[in-house]
Amino acid sequence: MKTNKSLGFIGTGAMGAPMAERLIASGYQVSVYDPNPLALKPLVALGARAATSARDAATGVSTVFACLPSPQVSREVALGETGIGKSLPDLKIYIEASTIGTSTVKEIAKGLKQQGIALLDAPVSGGPRGARAGTLATMVAGDRAIYEQSLHIFETIAKKVFYVGADPGLAQMTKLANNMISAAGMAAASEAIILAVKAGVDPTTLVDAINSSTGRNTATSDKFPQSVLTRSFNYGGKFSTMYKDVRLCLDEARALDVPMWVGSSVVQLWFQGMLEGRGDDDYTTITKMIEEWTGVTVDGRSS
Repeated sequence: MKTNKSLGFIGTGAMGAPMAERLIASGYQVSVYDPNPLALKPLVALGARAATSARDAATGVSTVFACLPSPQVSREVALGETGIGKSLPDLKIYIEASTIGTSTVKEIAKGLKQQGIALLDAPVSGGPRGARAGTLATMVAGDRAIYEQSLHIFETIAKKVFYVGADPGLAQMTKLANNMISAAGMAAASEAIILAVKAGVDPTTLVDAINSSTGRNTATSDKFPQSVLTRSFNYGGKFSTMYKDVRLCLDEARALDVPMWVGSSVVQLWFQGMLEGRGDDDYTTITKMIEEWTGVTVDGRSS
């Protein structure tokens, strides 16, 4: 099978831009679009073509990536009056890399199918750092033959690719389950570490001890050493994005009649941060929020 090296890429924000960079560096001819023109300039400098709209990015190519911030934006790009699914005869595969929940991705898949376009539900995990390093994990749901035809693309942006089933929405569910666990781990780690620090335990020694014990998780092994103990709070994901994901996960649980006692509390904690105006902050600032409530600073720089 001949490999198609021309792609469209819609949404070049914190996650989309480094994914597009890897595709360009691997020899793909990429037409990129983002409503923020400044987001396109570094990609154009690497060889991408700056499209004037999402529809323009999808014109003349058979495959388009979308990496967008919300279900509403994804729906408009795919199905809106000026969306990519209207009269684009070359377009055959739409890869939805956004995290938007099962109902939205199913709606998009149904609408695009009527236009002769196959959807691959393919959210990614690993954050902007993982996107830039090519160490993302991606979960993919959709027609198996379309998935295999597109596997070379996924292997360019991700270290691990998991095919989770034929039905769009299964990959969304996989990603949302992952992010609820990640958010819960960050919340629990923040509370427990702040408790021990307030009692007098050295922050760095504490985190090192946890990482050699049963409490170890990605919050203690990665996020605290890199972003909290250093006080940089620059791990790479927005507070509002994590809130969106855990809220979507709770919506899925309610739709399937699955009780989420812990998950409900996690969503409420992130909602509190949104109420405090932290939406544009790095999501590791959930620790800072709890610090402010308790009068404690988890600062590892003087350890």
